Amino acid sequence: MKALLDTHTFLWWNMDDPQLSVSARELIADGANEIFFSAASAWEIALKAAKGRLSLPETPDKYIADRIHHYHFVPLPVLISHAVEVFRLPEYHNDPFDRLLVAQGCMEDLAIITVDDQIKRYEVETIW
Repeated sequence: MKALLDTHTFLWWNMDDPQLSVSARELIADGANEIFFSAASAWEIALKAAKGRLSLPETPDKYIADRIHHYHFVPLPVLISHAVEVFRLPEYHNDPFDRLLVAQGCMEDLAIITVDDQIKRYEVETIW
């Protein structure tokens, strides 16, 4: 299976947070699955860390790169086509990062691993 991590899912996975569902945990841990991490989530994490809204054990660039490498996540760049696809999405969600993740999930045929009920309203497969 191919799936895209929502930003909170990436953070909860790396922090071994009990809020991460058993299903999400098993899917991410299964080496047979391709788990993608979006540049949009990296941007969101960097912004939150810079504003003091997220505390990480190291700088965001090192934290993200080390974990992508360690867990063999597949980096997903943000393409112009992903950004423009946001235009076509219904206004269910106001968060620009989540809307971009939805566009990427739709365009790249990736399920999104998320607890976010607003994302679940879109025509993209979600897993939690």
